[in-house]
Amino acid sequence: MNTASDLTMPTAIAATEQTNAAAAPRIKLQSHGFSIDHPDPELGEQLMANALGVADLEAMHGLLRQLVKASVSGESPDEVDLSFMISMVKSIRPRDSVEAMLVAQMVSVHVMAMRCAHHLANADDLAQHDSAARALGRLARTFPAQIEALNRYRSRGEPAITVQNVSVEDGGKAIVGNVTQHARVIVSDKNPASAARKAAKATGSRRRRASAAAKQEAQP
Repeated sequence: MNTASDLTMPTAIAATEQTNAAAAPRIKLQSHGFSIDHPDPELGEQLMANALGVADLEAMHGLLRQLVKASVSGESPDEVDLSFMISMVKSIRPRDSVEAMLVAQMVSVHVMAMRCAHHLANADDLAQHDSAARALGRLARTFPAQIEALNRYRSRGEPAITVQNVSVEDGGKAIVGNVTQHARVIVSDKNPASAARKAAKATGSRRRRASAAAKQEAQP
């Protein structure tokens, strides 16, 4: 016997598929170029521009043309690689045209690295092996650098907190030096060297008191 949830499951699946299809139009390769596979061409272009994080249709078409060229394997674009590259760009969700260009480079570098890995695994002689290994090494180093560049670009404008020379004594407060003030950060302008001298003085005083108490206990 079907429950209420069982009866609504096909409808939910159908709605999800329709949403995904509307949000993620595919690219259809043609002999003279490519087209966006969507029942409404204008809506498909807008959805693709939003997914790629570009500001207008000219930028969207330009970025797609570059991805198509980057997907070329042999003499023609590889539709599987192209679909993968567009999917990865969408999943990273670039927020403006700068991020869109950087993310497009990232996915292209990854595809090229995987091709070099394939060539390395199937090298017939030492020359092919060395060539593929060098190319793979360069691409593998480039990819994390691109990730770091994207993270730096995305984090611009966020408050940076740098804490140096922190000294905390028993029952005392933290002395923070050389810190730039930002929201919800309490900054002390006390000199780190002065704080260090005060801490050393307090430590010496405790040691002298402990030594005097020990001498008194040792006396008969």
